[in-house]
Amino acid sequence: MRAEQAVVPAIEFVAMLAAAFSGFAEARNKKMDSVGVFTVAFITAFGGGTLRDVLLDRRPFFWVQHQHYIVLFLVLTLIATPLLRLAQRVVPTTLFVVADAIGLGFFSIAGVSVASELGSPPIIAAMMGVITGVFGGVLRDVILNEVPMVLRDGRPYALAALAGCAFFLLIVEAGMPASLATWISAALIVAVRLIAWRWNWTIR
Repeated sequence: MRAEQAVVPAIEFVAMLAAAFSGFAEARNKKMDSVGVFTVAFITAFGGGTLRDVLLDRRPFFWVQHQHYIVLFLVLTLIATPLLRLAQRVVPTTLFVVADAIGLGFFSIAGVSVASELGSPPIIAAMMGVITGVFGGVLRDVILNEVPMVLRDGRPYALAALAGCAFFLLIVEAGMPASLATWISAALIVAVRLIAWRWNWTIR
């Protein structure tokens, strides 16, 4: 496997852990049992990538191709409940915001990278990146009976993902290796999202 191809699973793995963390936390806030925690975390982590794969007619789905993700999720579900009880007492809310931002950034770049490798036009590849980064959180919020964050937050969320995806396409086109561009672009999305959250930048 070429270095550029190997980066996408690594990016997806980081994003999956971050998204799972935010999903576990939100499910625990709603007093869900272990099945509920697993379901919410699973949908948060895999919802966006699954929709991307459906739209791009890509098989097998990325989480089917990497079955160890499911095993990891089962293990995390067993230990998440007691750990999150402690975390909610000693870990600041900022950490949950950071986890959500990491999931957004890394999943978005994984999405645009996959779409680009499959030959999608730049605008479609960028849209696939945004869908991958955002849709898992949308499903999480819908299941938890909340208005999706992307529709209510006011601070750059999908816009941050779109900017990062466009930046990725630009620097790859300029000649930067995709293996480096993925990490830089993902970090850019995370930074924009966290800065916007910290300084309360709004687009209303």
